[in-house]
Amino acid sequence: MSGYKTKISAKRSLFDLNLRELFQFRDLLMLFVKRDFISLYKQTILGPIWFFLQPLLTTIVFTFVFGKIAEISTDGVPRILFYLAGLTCWNYFSECLLKTSNTFVENQNIFGKVYFPRLITPLSIVISGLLKFGIQFILFIGILIGFNIIGDFKSSIDIGLLYFPLLVVLMSLMGLGLGLLISSLTTKYRDFRFLIQFGIQLWLYATPVIYPISTIEGKMRTVIMLNPMTGIIEAFKSIFLTNTPIDPSSLIYSIGFTIFALVIGVIVFNKTEQNFMDTI
Repeated sequence: MSGYKTKISAKRSLFDLNLRELFQFRDLLMLFVKRDFISLYKQTILGPIWFFLQPLLTTIVFTFVFGKIAEISTDGVPRILFYLAGLTCWNYFSECLLKTSNTFVENQNIFGKVYFPRLITPLSIVISGLLKFGIQFILFIGILIGFNIIGDFKSSIDIGLLYFPLLVVLMSLMGLGLGLLISSLTTKYRDFRFLIQFGIQLWLYATPVIYPISTIEGKMRTVIMLNPMTGIIEAFKSIFLTNTPIDPSSLIYSIGFTIFALVIGVIVFNKTEQNFMDTI
């Protein structure tokens, strides 16, 4: 009798992605992606409209608090566009990081009953988050076009647009790598589940989402530049809003940090996967 055969064996290497096995389970990956994307707002009244409302409402709050009250400069960029650009990137990264960091805890029941490549679960989170990012990016582009047509703000997108796919890959892989590392730690130390939510909020304010990097000087500027998300968000704004040259050094730093985080995350994840049911 013909059919699929799966051989389950112990991992030989800590950095063992087993891409062939991941490809064999691609149908399961797509099923998880569909589950994550559809179930999020399945029992809500507005449904997928929340994909648009969430960034819009946050942008309005930021415009009122940081723009009208705090009067933080946006370097001549309309506040709505400035905040929405930063939030579009930040929301995707933070969602990848936060949801991936709960991989073992949230899926302990299914992990203990059936075998499949455990990396399928965090990968599905990254892909489903990419769909949500695409929707919010379309919203951002729509508002940007509106400002160019009826507003006094004009932007011109040049060859820098070629960097955009790289920025998306960096956000997803950085969130994945850090999430894999934290998910492994939460199997023993549940406190990380609460610390990561608080940490992401603090990280937001250490990222030039609500302020331009040009307004930061001295030692604080050095600290902000050490943030690996700074180069990504600044590059995104350079492409679509400010039309200024992208800083290659900050982008190279973000690439190096992403590779390091992904390698360490996969190694620790693979090690934890082998015996996490004994500690979860």
